[in-house]
Amino acid sequence: MKIGELSRRTGVSQRLLRYYEQQGLLASQRAPSGYRYYPAEAITVVAQIRNLLAAGLNTETIRTVLPCARGELPVLEPCPNLLATLRTELTAIDDRLTCLQQTRKALATYLAATEA
Repeated sequence: MKIGELSRRTGVSQRLLRYYEQQGLLASQRAPSGYRYYPAEAITVVAQIRNLLAAGLNTETIRTVLPCARGELPVLEPCPNLLATLRTELTAIDDRLTCLQQTRKALATYLAATEA
């Protein structure tokens, strides 16, 4: 299918689909005319990418995780380094949450002092 059809079927803009391809997350074949053609499986791959992005993973990590993905949700099957990658990402999110909690506490303290 052409990029316009993939965009329509996934709800993802053509620009974003091209970005996914540039990032090595999505593959297409080029026709002699230069048009991109995607296999039917690209619909599932785009859903996997969107769901992994929603889980807080960046495109570099998704490129590592995607070969382990099955189905649209996706379900991740054990692959080399998958658990280590996911643990690293989870630790990074926990660190950001801790930082945000500290920032929130400091801001709340300033607000309370200003209101008093």
